[in-house]
Amino acid sequence: MSRNPVRGFAVVSATAVTAIGSVVGVAQAGTGQPDDAAQAPAGDSVLLADLPLGQQAQVRSAALGQQAQAQAVAADTTARKSAEEAARIKAAEDAVAKQKAAADEAEAKKEAEERAKAAEREADQAQAQTRSTTADSGPTASASDFPQQASYTVAEVQAIARQMVPSGQFQCFSNIVDHESTWNYRAVNPSSGAYGLVQAYPGSKMSSAGADWRTNPATQIKWGLNYMNERYGSPCEAWAFWQANGSY
Repeated sequence: MSRNPVRGFAVVSATAVTAIGSVVGVAQAGTGQPDDAAQAPAGDSVLLADLPLGQQAQVRSAALGQQAQAQAVAADTTARKSAEEAARIKAAEDAVAKQKAAADEAEAKKEAEERAKAAEREADQAQAQTRSTTADSGPTASASDFPQQASYTVAEVQAIARQMVPSGQFQCFSNIVDHESTWNYRAVNPSSGAYGLVQAYPGSKMSSAGADWRTNPATQIKWGLNYMNERYGSPCEAWAFWQANGSY
């Protein structure tokens, strides 16, 4: 039987499955090449055992190489799919974590706003209580109750104030007067011209409480108390403003 050596090798490679099993068959199927054995006449078929030992080894080596390549491609595809799946899972986890962080931030902001509102309500209640206390402990004397003197000591001026200013507000009133004039009813600010116990500016404003505003501390106390009540609500609220701003 006459054979072309090259064609014979191809036919043997295709038909070698009968000798070495499915390994050669699988490898041959993965090449994507035309199947010469399928086209060869039945009488031209060659068994692997009919080949010399060297060619048998080449057939086996080629078949195993193709199988290894197919397995490598399959492993690479599996690894790529695993990586893609891991990336999708990680992206989903990141999205959930981001949503949770945003929700936590919104909740913290809401709680802070609620605390601020609660503090504001408490401050309003405290102010209302202060006003109520002021009303309950109103002044027991007016400026006209104190005959004018030629001069007054600090102790005398303070004694008049204690009788005119509500007891619950006296300390705040005293703090302001102490900072503004150190209880000097003739105090003058050299730069602005503010005058008197509460440093009215201009001093002539105090004329609404009495024409003797320059020399009568009772008139100045009357005007100052009215000013604090009308502008701030009470001497204590005026003092709180003073502390925050250095003036009132």
